[in-house]
Amino acid sequence: MSKGVSIAVAFATLALTASGAAAQDGKYPDWRGQWSRFAVPGLPGQPSHDQTKPWGRGQQAPLTPEYQAVLEASIADQARGGLGNFPTTTGRAAGMPHMMMAFIPMEFVVTPDTTYILVGMYDHFRRIFTDGRDWPGEIEPTYAGYSIGRWVDADRDGHYSVLEVETRGFKGPRAYDELGLPLAFDNQSIFRERIYRDKANPNLLHDEMTTIDHALTRPWTVDKRYVRNPDGKAQWPEYYITDANAQVMIGGHNYFLSADGLLMPAQKDEPPPDLRYFKTR
Repeated sequence: MSKGVSIAVAFATLALTASGAAAQDGKYPDWRGQWSRFAVPGLPGQPSHDQTKPWGRGQQAPLTPEYQAVLEASIADQARGGLGNFPTTTGRAAGMPHMMMAFIPMEFVVTPDTTYILVGMYDHFRRIFTDGRDWPGEIEPTYAGYSIGRWVDADRDGHYSVLEVETRGFKGPRAYDELGLPLAFDNQSIFRERIYRDKANPNLLHDEMTTIDHALTRPWTVDKRYVRNPDGKAQWPEYYITDANAQVMIGGHNYFLSADGLLMPAQKDEPPPDLRYFKTR
């Protein structure tokens, strides 16, 4: 085993040990296990931000006219074979809020100072700091943003049950879903979450997420839900969008890599890439 791998394994072991200890001391909730998105049977266009509605237009997001036009242009471009307003297709991180879709199962590691959300898809993890820190004077923009959380004893029984989180400090581009439902291009998004386990069903986790964004006419709140796999030794899938990805971006144009290893146009009448640096016969 390499040194790098052994360090990663040691970190994961320590984090999970701390998570178990935090749960067993009775003060913090036990959110261990494998959590997947709550899929609504028969609903077209999944996965979506609001899991109870289809993606894209079906989300009925309170978009401004400017960003409703961005969505319409994205839908039209994808209908022609383009990528639309979802650059993650080419291998970029998705960032917030798409990374919380749980299309690939997620894992919550709860420690007193930090709660880690392990993702394993376009993005890999979130850190939610719960050590009482204030916002830093300057935030280095990231796709996942900078998250500060606070544990709440909602039932006043001496046990934490709700994690309240605020996340800021983004870079982009980012979108809610693969159809290109847009966030504002200024990346000034703020997300406020209340994460808690369902009282009636312990295998259901809620993430009440409110988005404040200049692409919206008002704050938009959805109840994202995750279902726990009862198998304590469930398999964890591994997914990398760069593995066998046939989408190729060259000079602002998207091409498709065919099965025989040749570039194909993704859209009708798409021009070939610029070959000025290649010798031609």
